[in-house]
Amino acid sequence: MPPAHTPMEQLSSPQARRIALAAQGFGRSRPATPGPRHLMDVMGRLGVVQIDSVNVVSRTHYLPFFSRLGAYPRDALERLAWGRRPKFFEYWAHEASLLPLATQPLLRWRMEDAEAGVGVWKGVARFLREHPALMARALAAVAERGPLSASELEVGVKGAGGWWGWSEAKRAAECLFWTGRLTTATRRATFERVYGLAHEVLPAEIHGAPTPARDDAQRALLMIAARAQGVATERDLRDYFRMAPADTRARIAELVEAGDLVPVAVRGWDQAAYLDPTARRPRRIGGAALLSPFDNLIWFRERTERLFGVRVRLEIYTPAEKRTHGYYVLPFLEDEAITARVDLKADRKAGVLRVLAAHAEPGATPVTADRLTTELRLMAGWLGLTDVAVEPRGDLAPALESALRR
Repeated sequence: MPPAHTPMEQLSSPQARRIALAAQGFGRSRPATPGPRHLMDVMGRLGVVQIDSVNVVSRTHYLPFFSRLGAYPRDALERLAWGRRPKFFEYWAHEASLLPLATQPLLRWRMEDAEAGVGVWKGVARFLREHPALMARALAAVAERGPLSASELEVGVKGAGGWWGWSEAKRAAECLFWTGRLTTATRRATFERVYGLAHEVLPAEIHGAPTPARDDAQRALLMIAARAQGVATERDLRDYFRMAPADTRARIAELVEAGDLVPVAVRGWDQAAYLDPTARRPRRIGGAALLSPFDNLIWFRERTERLFGVRVRLEIYTPAEKRTHGYYVLPFLEDEAITARVDLKADRKAGVLRVLAAHAEPGATPVTADRLTTELRLMAGWLGLTDVAVEPRGDLAPALESALRR
């Protein structure tokens, strides 16, 4: 006789939240002296870390490691990403991203698509189609002269408009980066990308590794996303590596069939969910962390609201008079809830981490201001700043200022 039907497991919303937090590396004690090994562990757990150039507090790729490890040496991350023997590489994965080197073969199908103008910005597709000779010259220049920034390429027209006013050299380099023929050799102090030939920059064991079949690579990427999220909807899984809906649905079905993902129902979620069968299921999550607005835990706003009941919106591009919480706002994770938001600015000239606004969330506790103060002081020291100053904006500002005085 066939086996009896096994009912789908039901998870409560708090259970799902704890599983998600544990999968993201929260609820663990921070190491006393975090170093490269801990950074590698965090990257291995997350699978991908978004890059962004906004430096009001710190460029965002530094922040997820700080949130989970505390005050680690920033130059250790720079060596792992852009040193002589890097362990990470850059590519368009979630957005512009850092990833473990071992993931590079899993993204070659995306590079092949980019070569055909598929899955890239319209401007990239058009430039690839219309300027093959220019890109050939850019590729030849890097091959002849070694790694170059776009400003050193000396091909095409300067500042021709479009793509934020990028020169044709920059556009050619970015197109070649999309296709995987160029990769990031290093970053200058100004954060300017220096492009190198992929086969010269990547270690031989990575560049020479076999290219997996597209379906196999997509399943592997979805499992990285599943392990990093613990429990997730189809849309959550798809967003992690920005995969197409049809591909995501097909691969999830295959992973479920193989037993690598387990369908579950989460009370309060209006979508089906999938559980990583190896996910930890802690009874509680403790700890506190300031979160980059681009942190993996909250970068997909729909999931953030579903997990925490909080609407997180990026207001960088909102006119100042229309912003609710501020320009560069970091949510504050307190145990299992987002309890506050702070609009921060690193005033490097004055040596002060400025809290331009501080707002409490409904889940704020009597000790939220004190715990937030601890994290702000830790962040200030990590950034090389000597003080924290609170401006009188937001309902949490008075309590936060009082906690800082204590």
